Amino acid sequence: MATKDPAPFNVRFSRFLQEFGWDLILGSIATLYLIMVPYTKVEESFNVQAMHDFLHHHHHIPKYDHLEFPGAVPRTFIGALIVSVLASPVVVLMHSIHLSKAYGLLAVRFMLGFIVLLALRLFRIQVRKKFGYHVEGFFAALTAIQFHLLFYSTRPLPNILSFGLVNLAYSFWFEGNPRATLQYLTCATVIFRCDTVLLFGPIGIELLLNKSISIFEAIKCCILTAFLSIGGTVLLDSIMWQRILWPELEVFWFNTILNRSSEWGTQSFHWYFTSALPRSLLVAYPLCLVGMLLDRRILPYIIPVFSFILLYSKLPHKELRFIIGAIPIFNVSAAITASRVYINRKKDGWRWLYIILFGSLLISLGCSFMMFLASYNNYPGAYALKALHQSDISDETKEKFVHIDAFTAMNGVSRFWENEYPWRYSKEEGISLDEYGGRNFTYLLNEHFHIDGYKCLISVSGFSKVHCRVGFPPFLLLKEPKIFVHGNMRDQEIHLFNWPGCS
Repeated sequence: MATKDPAPFNVRFSRFLQEFGWDLILGSIATLYLIMVPYTKVEESFNVQAMHDFLHHHHHIPKYDHLEFPGAVPRTFIGALIVSVLASPVVVLMHSIHLSKAYGLLAVRFMLGFIVLLALRLFRIQVRKKFGYHVEGFFAALTAIQFHLLFYSTRPLPNILSFGLVNLAYSFWFEGNPRATLQYLTCATVIFRCDTVLLFGPIGIELLLNKSISIFEAIKCCILTAFLSIGGTVLLDSIMWQRILWPELEVFWFNTILNRSSEWGTQSFHWYFTSALPRSLLVAYPLCLVGMLLDRRILPYIIPVFSFILLYSKLPHKELRFIIGAIPIFNVSAAITASRVYINRKKDGWRWLYIILFGSLLISLGCSFMMFLASYNNYPGAYALKALHQSDISDETKEKFVHIDAFTAMNGVSRFWENEYPWRYSKEEGISLDEYGGRNFTYLLNEHFHIDGYKCLISVSGFSKVHCRVGFPPFLLLKEPKIFVHGNMRDQEIHLFNWPGCS
């Protein structure tokens, strides 16, 4: 019997692009953000340091960073452990060819992004099944031109670890599997972000009102999942923190009961709707409002997510990353509007709407580029440490003690960027400016321009604000000195080299 010839290469390649093309685009953009901005902020410091310690200290828990710098509230090690284990083969290979530890940070962040975008892909497939290829395409396109979701996708925040589970919950929600939806939302709430309960509640109510699941089944499903999740996090985190605890319970008590999260700043009730969503969604913000009118099938999904943001708005401390889980659902509604305009683009009247849509997409892309440039210049601590490592060409056998102040540590510095001997680093807190002169630090990375006993060697500027103007480009990113590298005046070798100096 004659066998069929395999499909021609161009046909197979076309099928591959149809199935994975959007994943390649989204993954490439996220990877570009990762490579261009490999540094991390203070919000990511716990998971970054935990990943570093898992990869480099292994079972030697007393050496872990969190025991010396525990932070305001404890966080779970589950996400950091999973990502570190998955990335460890690549990190071992990097170590074997003598690459610096900094590449390890790229590896763990790439692995995290892969997990998050894989969950987003599963959700996108369900969008295709429910609303068609055009909606899927515009959903992916809108995600691609938005800055925040893909930029955050590789950042080891508790919100992003929770975001991966939330996207899995969305995919099962669209698929019509209420049990799996509640299970993933329960895991996200119990393990990574207790505030996900504000999303869990409205979605759970919607499933009950639509009679997708009975109250008894929902309670049984959630209690069993919560019991297993709590058991897992308490077991691992009690070992790591060396005391019995459930991290997210303490976070809930700190942020909600004590309301101490407001110590990090407060915003008005409408801030999510008038600032965070417009910046994160861009053109998708108005489009999603129209989408609710064009296709009523999206309403059972939009209303719970809208309720989630409304409930979250009652908490005074607000950040965009807190509501990043809402973006995919709003993008689906916006994609419905965009696909309707695209399908009818050749009809009278719709042609102008199509031109306006195309122009709005380009404007959104320009806004994302501006936000990328601002973020690129928003890690002066990391740039200062990198400049110090590159500029110091003194004796390679003499120990060099570097003190990193809190402001510098919060703006890009992590243990992944520390060099091996003869470099030594200190993040000791509570040192006054007058005390530095009596210490034996070789270098200081500090936010202050002048420190007695030290000479300012390098000045590093960081993003300050956006200045809008008439002309091209229509905006300018203004920078100002943020971090200063100081050398100990008693160290004669410092005076032998031509440092960039401070302006």
